[in-house]
Amino acid sequence: MKRVFGAKKDKEPPPSIQDASDRINKRGDNVDDKLKKLDAELSRYKEQIKKTRPGPAQEAIKARAMRILKQKRMYEGQRDMLYNQTFNLDQVSFAAEGLKDAQQTVSALKSANKELKGMMKTVKIQDIDNLQDEMMDLMDVSNEIQETLGRSYNVPDDIDEEELMGELDALEADMGSEADGIPSYLQPDKEEPDFDTELNLPAAPTGHTTAAQQGEDELGLPTVPRASLRS
Repeated sequence: MKRVFGAKKDKEPPPSIQDASDRINKRGDNVDDKLKKLDAELSRYKEQIKKTRPGPAQEAIKARAMRILKQKRMYEGQRDMLYNQTFNLDQVSFAAEGLKDAQQTVSALKSANKELKGMMKTVKIQDIDNLQDEMMDLMDVSNEIQETLGRSYNVPDDIDEEELMGELDALEADMGSEADGIPSYLQPDKEEPDFDTELNLPAAPTGHTTAAQQGEDELGLPTVPRASLRS
């Protein structure tokens, strides 16, 4: 069958934007090289025109220079066209890359959304509320257990509160009687005692008397009469 109808040739994949851009840039490089050669020839013809006298020889050089100049303008037009094509390809490539980034972003969001939905199915608000209620009940039971364990075994349960109040009143009365027996210098509310009155000391003299009038010398000793000194 292949010999009769021939085998179907595989189609080559279409060129990518990058391939087309590389091809155009290569053509642009070739045009730039040709322009450099034409510029070199024009410079040589300019020097010859300056050195040649006006006449047929100079006119021939000018004609060749005009031909080179026309070629240069043609190649410059081609180079500008290639630059425009390259610019358009760059814009298309930028847009294509932006679309690829958008596709990846949308795909990532879809995957994250699917994962979140799967996680939400395993976590329910009602289950969380029930868990919180169970934790509160457990805490209450724990507090009751602690209170039960903290009871004193020596305190009887059948104590009469009225008897306890009577004992408390009696205890306060005993404390009051002990306060009456506290010495006066230890009681904070009473005034300080007058030590002069308690010791019955004589009052200090109010007049200004000399030591001689009191029968004492300057050192406070009793004076001896002069008659006794003569004898």
